[in-house]
Parts: sequence; C-alpha cells; structure tokens
Amino acid sequence: MTLKTSLIAAAMAMASLPLTAQPTTITVNAKKAGAPIQPTMYGIFFEDINFAADGGLYGELIKNRSFEFTPDHLMGWNAFGRVELKDDGPFERNPHYVRLTSAGHRDLWTGLQNEGYFGIGLTKDAEYRFTVWARVPDGGTSKLWVQFVDQYTGAEHQEFAGADITVDSPEWKKYEVRITSPRTIDKAEVRIFLCGDRHSSGTVTTDIEHVSLFPVDTYRGHENGMRRDVAQALEDLHPGVFRFPGGCIVEGTTLDLRYQWKNTIGPVENRPINKNRWENTFTYRYYPDYFQSYGLGFFEYFQLAEEIGAEPLPVLNVGMACQFQNGDDAHAPATREGLQQFIDDCIDLIDFANGDPATNKWAKIRADMGHPAPFNLKFLAIGNEQWEKPYFDRLAIIAPEVRKAHPEIKLIGTSGPNAEDDHFRNGWPAMAKIGADLVDEHYYRNVDWFRKNINRYDDRTFYTKKGPRVFAGEWACHDSGKKWNHAGAAIYEAAFMTNIERNADLVHMATYAPLFSHVDGWQWRPDLIWYDNLQTARTASYYVQQLYMLNRGTNVLPYTVTLGAGMPKTDAKSASFKVNPVEEGKDGVFASAVIDNDKKQVIVKVINTTAFPQPIAIRINGVKKLPAQAATISLDCSDYDAENMPGKPVKVQPVSATAPIQDSTIEATQPAKTFTVFCIQL
Repeated sequence: MTLKTSLIAAAMAMASLPLTAQPTTITVNAKKAGAPIQPTMYGIFFEDINFAADGGLYGELIKNRSFEFTPDHLMGWNAFGRVELKDDGPFERNPHYVRLTSAGHRDLWTGLQNEGYFGIGLTKDAEYRFTVWARVPDGGTSKLWVQFVDQYTGAEHQEFAGADITVDSPEWKKYEVRITSPRTIDKAEVRIFLCGDRHSSGTVTTDIEHVSLFPVDTYRGHENGMRRDVAQALEDLHPGVFRFPGGCIVEGTTLDLRYQWKNTIGPVENRPINKNRWENTFTYRYYPDYFQSYGLGFFEYFQLAEEIGAEPLPVLNVGMACQFQNGDDAHAPATREGLQQFIDDCIDLIDFANGDPATNKWAKIRADMGHPAPFNLKFLAIGNEQWEKPYFDRLAIIAPEVRKAHPEIKLIGTSGPNAEDDHFRNGWPAMAKIGADLVDEHYYRNVDWFRKNINRYDDRTFYTKKGPRVFAGEWACHDSGKKWNHAGAAIYEAAFMTNIERNADLVHMATYAPLFSHVDGWQWRPDLIWYDNLQTARTASYYVQQLYMLNRGTNVLPYTVTLGAGMPKTDAKSASFKVNPVEEGKDGVFASAVIDNDKKQVIVKVINTTAFPQPIAIRINGVKKLPAQAATISLDCSDYDAENMPGKPVKVQPVSATAPIQDSTIEATQPAKTFTVFCIQL
C-alpha cells in the first residue's frame, strides 16, 4: 500500500467513526525526568543459525575452504581428474589438503570446483581476492588457472573471469591474485585447473590448502572481513549492545561440540572447524553441510562490536551441553575441579578482551591480531536457556571465581527458555542468590501473547526494585500459526517495546532475535535481516528496532494516556507508570515518552494497533516554549501481510514528515496499524 492510498484509507475510516469521538490524549510531564535509559537498552543478538556466519555476515565465499568437513572432506567441492585427499598439511588443527596430479594426457584435466554457499554472488566491476596455500612437493613449477564460472549458462563459455597462479616452491606458501568480475551473478562457482598453460593440463604435482575468496571491498576493508552490505545494516541500526555468538551453539548438542572461543582466535588457517548445533536440529529444514569455519571468531566479534558502536556481550558455556537435548546428562561435573576449564575460559576471555599485552598472554594474542588497545568488555553471560539445579549449581561455582578475578565485569545469568513457567519463576530468585547483575529472558511468542503481556514489566510484585535487572536477550513476535517477517507482527513488537522503555529502571537490555537469515538456508523465522548472495532486506521488525535505537533518549518521562470519548473500546486504558490490566483480546493505542538530554529533545512514541485511524493529542507540560512543529517518522504496518525480502520491492519503511505544535499540543491522526515517533526539539 502506498502512502497516498494509506492516507485515503485512513480518511475513509475516520469518516465512519462516531461524531462524538474525541482524541486520545497523551500528556507528558517533560519537567520530571525519570529513570535513566541505559545506553545498552536496545541491541542485537547474533547466533549462527540460518547461515548467519559462513554464507552470511562473514565475507568468505568458498565453502569448506580447508577440506575439513566430515564425513566428506570434499563437501562443497566437485573434483575431477586425479585428486587425492591428504592429512599431513601445514596447519596442525586443519591438517587436510588435496594433491593434484597429472591426469595422464594433455586433454585430460585435474582440478576442483567450489559451489559456495548456495552459489557465489559476484558483482559487476567488483574486485575479489583469491588466496591459496600451495606447494610443489617434488619441485619444479606449476600453474593453477582460477576461473569464475556460470556452470549452467547457455553462452559459449562457462568461465567469464580468471587469473593464473604460478606455484614455484616445494615449501608451503600463501599465493594471492585479484580477479574483477565483469558481470553480476548470484550463483557463480569457482573452478581451479592444474595446468601447464591455458591449453594443456598440468604435469607437476601440486598441493593446495585453505582456498579462499573474499570481496576486496569488505566492511571497513578488513582482509578477513565481513560482507559490507550485511554489516552496514547492523551499523545503521545504531545498537547499544551486541550479544554473541549464541544461543544454543554455545551449549552444543554434546559438550565437545560446544562453541569454544579459544578455537576461534589466531591465524584463520589454523582455526579448527566445528559442527554447527543447528545442522541436526530440524529434519524438515536439514543442512548436512552446516559447519562453522570460525573465520568469524571472537576477535572479529569484538572488532565488529567496536566498529558499529555497540557494547560487546559474549556468552560462554557454563559446563552444560544443550539441556533440551541431553536432560541432566552430558554435563561437566558440578565441582570446582570439574568446571575449572569453564572458569578459565571466562577469566581468560576477559583478559583477552581487556588485558595488558605486556603482562598477559591472552591479551598479547589480541595485540598480535592487530588490536593492542583493550576492547573494554563490561558484560559476560554464562549459560544460555538453562534451568533448575543443574544450571544453578554450576553457575554458583563459576560466578564467584570470575567475580574474584574481575569484579568490574557485570555477570548475566539465565531464567530458562520460557517467560512464565516454573523454570522461569525459580530462575529469578536463584540468579538473585548467586548475585547475577542481569537475568536473560527469552520469549518467541505469537501476537496473542504480546497482546496479553503488553504490560509485562509493570508488574513489580514479581520484578522487585532490588536484585538483578532484566535482559530480554531473545524475543520476537510472530503470527499465530505462521512464523514469518510481516508487518502485522512488527506493529505488536513496537507496542510491546513501550513497556520495555517506560520500565527502564528494570529493563537494561533488549535484543531481538534471530538477527540474520539466508533466503536459501533458513531454519527459523522470523528474523531481523534477510539476504541472498547479493542483496540484503531490512524487515518491518528491523525498522521498529531502528526507530527505538535512534530515538532511545536518556531518561523516561512520566505520562498518561486518556482515551477519547466515543472511540471504539481498546485495551489502552492507561499507559502511565501505574497501568491497569490489559483486557485480553483487544487492540489499542500505546505510547512511551523520553527526554534526550544530549540532543535536547522530548521524544514520544505512539503505536496504534487498531484497524482504524485514531485522533490523538500529545500535550507537553513543563516546557515554557516549544517549536512550531515536531519532526515525525512513521512506519505504516497496515498491510498486514507485507514483508521486505531481497530482490523484491520494499513494502514497509519509515516515512518522515512534520506535525504542527499549538499551545504545547500536537493534534494528529494516528493511522491504523502505524508506529510514529514524534521528536520535539527543546
């Protein structure tokens, strides 16, 4: 629906309202600043699901670049001619490589072809860096002919770009060429020939290892970098906190398959792969080639957090494999000795992030990787979605040891995978007893749940003034019976966030999840950002998050919402700090108000979840003089099924405008299913 047709529809709907309808009035006390809003209030959560790392954010275009996938070490590759897998390579933790030998005739060829992640996306006139570790073990000189190919083209030539590499040493060396693509293609492949020249096959035995292809133009230009458009979407959010690397992958299906941060640092060639926790989870969305290369490792996570301006929030294992999959089995012993390696992992990570390279070995690794200055880590989560005694016992051993070594770090515990069951209710007092600074809550729920829980954090009988603060670490709204990124769910996310915002004294962090999804490799919906091999789509939910992040403010302001007489009944009885219970099953108007002392603004967010436009009046008290107009930005979610996906027209995005201010009041019509931010400059 276009903005014009939306306004026409709103006018027609207004005509059908009772003649006695009066505006819903939002009265803001701008003189009485309330609780501070944490800089970390709104952020992002990264989990390697839906091909979020390899095949997504991480810029590498070659799949299985070190021939370490199992059980098929050539998974992702098509081999032809005489190709032999070897396991005594130059990298201790990635020992496999391939030996290419003569096919026995000048017109018989030996080589490999890589399919990438659902193909390889290449952009016209863009430059790509191809690297390979290689040697000629018996001496001599050989050539590798590297091609970009369109395997299924009807054109005369499958290859459309390429370069030669001369391998001239019996010792392992890294070779590099740059190739410019003359065309844009979303599903290219990379072909490597062993050749004497471009007209005859090669006869000199050649070994190759760690075959890699990156765009030269990565985010911030890092050689082992992120895909630019995907990372830019994160920067454009302006998140306050960045939680990584999961999630369930931190736990692992078995303890030995857990994510281990120490395996993800140092030279990328020697970072061992790991079987992804999400490979085996859904038989109806199964990907047997889903491994973690660890090219996107903890150094890169910290660096990315720094570059997008977010506080890093790593999650580490508490000595437990996934509790969903293992019950009370397959966990480390709940003793000081049994958990020593997990204690060490926590303390060593803080040293890696913040330590002095001159005195600490982990900090020296960070410095050697190119970041001598500390990353200024302030938060650490221990455990994910775990519950009851197995979790409580282990955290009660690990947390005090971490506190003793690093009292400056705020520790985050978890209240389990649900938001209202016995595990959740038992988790909060247990976290308080252990001394967690924040408690991680998760809720992936449908629209009805969000309607019924729209005032969740107003309940101060459960959430007390003392004790841990709330971290809503994973949450998203979906439609009943179908999980996808449509505008109809996003408007309820916007409404729910008014509750988060006005309870800033209690809620210190909230991160939507999951963050990423590849259109050809998804396992979970909804997701904040979708992409194919060439393009990125920012969903309606993305824009909801962005509007909150860009308009966070520094302090909450007290306000009241009074429904206009004659309006259809809604559930927005009050939206002050003392809120009446929501009437289940009804829609309504929701609001929050903040002041930004840095930008000198009062910011009022208004969400109309009803199917009809509503007249509103925003009254700003406590300010002597206001400008003639307020800046507004609106997100129209009235097209319930609208979604933004790569390669398709953008259906939902913010629109900027202004609203007049008269007698300290903004009078406007809030269209149906619309989220509007009003910014009043002081």
